Amino acid sequence: MTSSEETPSFRLAYVPGVTPTKWVRIWNERLPDIPLTLIGVSAAEAPDVLRGGGADAGLVRLPIDRTGLSAIPLYTETTVVVIPKDHVVASVDEVSAGDLADDIVLHPLDDTLEWEQRPGRPAIERPATTADAVELVAAGVGLLVVPQSLARLHHRKDLTYRPVSDAPESGVALSWLEDETTDLVEDFIGIVRGRTVNSSRGRPKAPAQPKAKRPDAGAARRKPAAGKAVGKSSGKGARSGSGGAKGGKRGKPRRRS
Repeated sequence: MTSSEETPSFRLAYVPGVTPTKWVRIWNERLPDIPLTLIGVSAAEAPDVLRGGGADAGLVRLPIDRTGLSAIPLYTETTVVVIPKDHVVASVDEVSAGDLADDIVLHPLDDTLEWEQRPGRPAIERPATTADAVELVAAGVGLLVVPQSLARLHHRKDLTYRPVSDAPESGVALSWLEDETTDLVEDFIGIVRGRTVNSSRGRPKAPAQPKAKRPDAGAARRKPAAGKAVGKSSGKGARSGSGGAKGGKRGKPRRRS
């Protein structure tokens, strides 16, 4: 395992649509002396960036080829269809894949959704990227089915989107090289999983120093008795004379006859 002292910074790759802002803020609060560098990568190239050592960990879209990689699923996104605002689908709250059967549905080369059968009619050519596909939707060429975060990322005033009820969903995971689970990777795992800074599953803590024993105040107040303590009754006995024994009441003197 590579120790944290050998890593001057932590490099985090992330794919389009994923927003690591919250986790970066927590990192900066907990590890202010170790800068975190963000590296934007496409969904397709993210696994190779991690395998090639271009980043210490990455926020990737599932599914990916996990050869040599560990991955922790973080969350799953709703899938939506991006449409012009004047499209008939804009008048409903949700659609099914079958509702798109008569439309051209664009399939960009960087698409990560796994379909058994893609909805709609295919375009003559596949757009190179999701951004290119969004431009084509705005031009009225077709529709686009993507994870909701990508619809938000490429938002345009003339477009909107609606959930697709039976579409495959897109998962986001934290991934890193299996053989490079460093202390810093463990720290970031703890952050994305919501562990507190004092969590026992974080990096090892220094052993706690044993507490010094406090003196027994009760024992200090208790003194061993060599004999019976002299009480008030003993004081009275001492004052009564050498007899010491407590006698009966003294009566009146008798008259002589």
